Amino acid sequence: MNCPENNSFLDALEGLRKGDFSRLNSLFESHSEVWSPIIQWVHEGRFQGHDQELAEALTCACFNGQIEVAEYLLKLGVPPSGGAGTGLNAIHWAANRGQLEAVQLLIRHKVPLETRSMYDSTALGTAVHAAIYEPRTPNHMTIIQELLSAGARTAEVGFPTGDEAIDKVLRAWGAP
Repeated sequence: MNCPENNSFLDALEGLRKGDFSRLNSLFESHSEVWSPIIQWVHEGRFQGHDQELAEALTCACFNGQIEVAEYLLKLGVPPSGGAGTGLNAIHWAANRGQLEAVQLLIRHKVPLETRSMYDSTALGTAVHAAIYEPRTPNHMTIIQELLSAGARTAEVGFPTGDEAIDKVLRAWGAP
């Protein structure tokens, strides 16, 4: 079947495999009462046999802060860690990008917090690194606190970090 909609789906699968999450963001957006293309394709069964790409779709949704899609995929049973084809999974990307609602959603769904990324970093380590070196939003400090409240281990973060505000929070949670 060589129709534009099928080509869009195949392009999306390839983008998910490659971790082209910024480019795919529009496929995760809902418009008024119309489902996002990703939710529509899941509903139609197009992701059947594409479990890895579906897991990457959760990671992509968290990367982009597309909470409606992330919630939908989690309710379908996609594991909260999502896919890690980029070397970072859903919680790593949500923490890195400052997507507070995505971090909170994943924590509510019991995402493993100590999984290591390709950089040998946990979600907390990723959040701390992003807060210091890649701040995108004012949410990074809150994300650090949310991860600590959920049980993330301070021992997994290089301490001191060099950022006094972050070090103060980490000390309050038991960092040396």
